[in-house]
Amino acid sequence: MEDGRIQKTIQSKTGVRKLYKEFSEQWGARIDLCFMLQDWDDPYNVGGLFRVADACGASEMILTGKTPCPPDPQIHVTSMGHHRRVKWSYEKHHEDAAIKIKEKGYSLVTVEIAEGALPYFEFEWPQKTCLVLGNESTGIYKSVMKHRDAAVYIPQFGKGRSLNVHVSASVVAFHALLVGKQEIILP
Repeated sequence: MEDGRIQKTIQSKTGVRKLYKEFSEQWGARIDLCFMLQDWDDPYNVGGLFRVADACGASEMILTGKTPCPPDPQIHVTSMGHHRRVKWSYEKHHEDAAIKIKEKGYSLVTVEIAEGALPYFEFEWPQKTCLVLGNESTGIYKSVMKHRDAAVYIPQFGKGRSLNVHVSASVVAFHALLVGKQEIILP
């Protein structure tokens, strides 16, 4: 409520675009962000991450191993067309993908419960960050972990060990974008 009036939700695409444009002009992207999906099983998760990547303004998604790729119809359903807006590439071998990403100047930050991992909100985000997200069941493989620059995790208050993989990506990515290399203090 503002001035005692109930605020309406913004329904038009034009209104939403204006709101997002104002936000981007105020905050801008703090870091260059990309995602590496290592051996994901579920095309619905891949589609969900395409939506997250688009919302984050990610520069790229790198799909590796058995991760489903567009034009998989299940990716299409979940991504709601965002798979056509986000640059993506495929690399058969996970370790090769990790090496190529590092050659592009990105720091590999694994989202994984691992030795030396920091809570994602305590990490100082590099200017070029690639979030590495592992298989939904087995996590990130040792062949990829050995190339990481850092690991972060999402602390859990309940009994579950983790969140859904694309949900985890969104929590960490938006935090990284809003605080990474920031010049102002968040309220």
